[in-house]
Amino acid sequence: MAQTSIKTELHSNNKHRNPYDFDALILANPLLSDHVIVNKYGTQTINFFDNEAVKQLNKSLLHKYYNIQFWDLPQPYLVPPIPGRVDYIHHVAQMMEDNNADINNKRMPSGENISCLDIGVGANCIYPIVGSSEYGWSFVGTDIDKKALDVAQKIVDLNPDLKHKVELRLQENPKNIFDGIIGSEEKFYITICNPPFFSSAKEAAEANMRKNRNLKNMANKPELNFAGKSNELWCDGGEDEFLANMIQQSRRYGNKCYWFTTLVSNESHLQNAYRALRKTKVAEVITLPMSQGNKTSRVLAWTFLNQYQQKTWIAARW
Repeated sequence: MAQTSIKTELHSNNKHRNPYDFDALILANPLLSDHVIVNKYGTQTINFFDNEAVKQLNKSLLHKYYNIQFWDLPQPYLVPPIPGRVDYIHHVAQMMEDNNADINNKRMPSGENISCLDIGVGANCIYPIVGSSEYGWSFVGTDIDKKALDVAQKIVDLNPDLKHKVELRLQENPKNIFDGIIGSEEKFYITICNPPFFSSAKEAAEANMRKNRNLKNMANKPELNFAGKSNELWCDGGEDEFLANMIQQSRRYGNKCYWFTTLVSNESHLQNAYRALRKTKVAEVITLPMSQGNKTSRVLAWTFLNQYQQKTWIAARW
């Protein structure tokens, strides 16, 4: 029994717009069968507040759609909702295609020459998995958590499709984003990032309890949706301060990266980000709206390259 509603809010290239076919997903990962339930509407689904159920669904999706043979996360690492992560990749790919239509005849950015820097790759390694599978991009993933990188490295090592497309690097200074990562002769076509949203563990827990209450899914000890460690969910100053730091630090690498991008979950943080971008004198800013279910987000993108520099960059690498 399959779901019936199409997720029209997702990008048109997103493979997860159609309802989940749980029969097919169970074939991809039999362990998912223990978590499939039928809701009051007679539709197959899982309990998305059950971290293990979400993890098994992710395993099924990654195996069926992205040829991932091994993927596993120990507690308490973040188990991300895959359709939303996939949307980010497709939106930035379309942005590059559309923005450079006059240069490359609207050719889709594909192949290993499209080098990506994933800031905060996490243990799940989702963005490199999706970007390399969908577009053939190469990735460098960074994180401040060595244990998370060890988990991600195991995923890379045990999947032949990733082994020569994904490199992982430890950011040894948590205050730095690009310093200590980008080499003197290294250039990236695009950076991506899903920044920590909350400013503290308490704020994250309180927000989750409010969400559970709104969904009438309260429990004595509610868990955060999709789990997550401190550096994945919160940091000093939260998303607002993280964005300000990223924008300020990106200036130093303006000639080493074509597009800098990041998710912005809280719309109220955009105005501060725009002010920071004006202060750093970027050449171009693009905001891409995104939505998934009841959640609305956006991708903020900027470049320091003027039109001539953009054309030169594309001619050399695309």
